[in-house]
Amino acid sequence: MLKRKYGDRSEWRRVRKRRYIHTFLDTDKFKGYVTLLEIQEVRDPLYVNYDGKKVCIADDGYIWLQHFPIEAHHSLTTMFDSQGNIVQWYVDICLECGIENNVPWMDDLFLDIIILPTGEVIKKDADELEEALSRGIIDALQYNIAWREANKLYTLISNDHFELMKLSKAHKEILLNKLNR
Repeated sequence: MLKRKYGDRSEWRRVRKRRYIHTFLDTDKFKGYVTLLEIQEVRDPLYVNYDGKKVCIADDGYIWLQHFPIEAHHSLTTMFDSQGNIVQWYVDICLECGIENNVPWMDDLFLDIIILPTGEVIKKDADELEEALSRGIIDALQYNIAWREANKLYTLISNDHFELMKLSKAHKEILLNKLNR
């Protein structure tokens, strides 16, 4: 069974105080749901380690903007620090995106791609995908979908053609304006 991840991240206990909003956008450049989680207060900041670099991805005042494109096999989360700077883009490869009880979701297919503002690209969790296949959590079709999507996106990212990343700041402003009305 695939893990379903929701855009409101309501299960995330680290966050003590939050504001959340989502919307559906249908433009020339993007069609799907966009969520914004404003992290007002956390128990403890969340740090990740990339090749010896410690990066804070969640703390008081951070914003997580997540795109759930219709008919795509990925979701993109852009993490902003309390000054509005992008900390990282995080691509989840997924089987599908949808909406349930008015909350966007995606079914995670294990593979991830992280893009840092420096341009560094990190591929993650290929081992988890292999294990999921060997344990029967996913089938060969889902396995192939994951690799096909990851390879396609990696090529787009490497050539600076993953246009969704370029929409993060504008979409954040759209949702912040709606949230602050």
